[in-house]
Amino acid sequence: MANARDILRRIRSVKGTQQITKAMKMVAAAKLRRAQERIAKARPYADTLSRVLASLAERTEHTHPLLEQREGNRAWLVVITSDKGLCGAFSHNLLREADELLASDRWENPAVVAVGRKAAEHYRKRSWELVHEEPTMISNLKADDGPRLARLLMDAFDEGRTDSIWLLYNSFVSMMRQERTLVRLLPVEPPPGDEAAGPEVDYLYEPDAKTLLGELLPRHVETQVQTAVFDSIAAEHAARMTAMEMATKNATEMIDKLTLLYNRTRQAAITKELIEIVSGAQALEQ
Repeated sequence: MANARDILRRIRSVKGTQQITKAMKMVAAAKLRRAQERIAKARPYADTLSRVLASLAERTEHTHPLLEQREGNRAWLVVITSDKGLCGAFSHNLLREADELLASDRWENPAVVAVGRKAAEHYRKRSWELVHEEPTMISNLKADDGPRLARLLMDAFDEGRTDSIWLLYNSFVSMMRQERTLVRLLPVEPPPGDEAAGPEVDYLYEPDAKTLLGELLPRHVETQVQTAVFDSIAAEHAARMTAMEMATKNATEMIDKLTLLYNRTRQAAITKELIEIVSGAQALEQ
């Protein structure tokens, strides 16, 4: 059995860890509020752009390279994970699902675009082709990072290096819930119109519908990528908050158990000393 000094040392160590987990939870909470604000500002723009794109796609017969449905089945999978750990199974579960998708018969010769340090490190050691990586994008996100990545993906699709591009990321639903989401980025599927809203009046286009379609489709792809990154960042902070809260709770329980063990050890030592004193006194009397 450990002596009282060793137990006290362990208690101090666990208390230090508990302070760190509490601080990390507070930092994650502050970052989550900012991430939620970004999502709240980005989603109305994305929803409006989707509605306009759906309306325009219904009213025009023009085509665009980003709408081209190809016969091949070559695919790129964009996997968005975190750059840091201490957020539970946030990245592990996503990477496991990505591996299952890549190993299935869904695509022919799939390749990976890794966003986040966890995804980059994971796929550097795997057999699948890693065509592009952004290892520091999540922790150091800039305003043009999402559109820049979207333009890179659109160029690859336009040049015929792949037949389809998919996004896999964790979508923020609530503090306790993050959903793994798989969406097709390219070729673009125009969002379905709202049938319940009834027929709409046609518009006068300035410039023409073809030019508008050429402008809106790239914006739509950029918005999808940026929104996915925002969603993933918010989900990561929520997962880290939950993980740090559980770690703090576990540390509290461990401190209670160690304190009880310390008291028992100390009491046993005192009892042993008393017995030795009494035994010594009796021996002297005899």
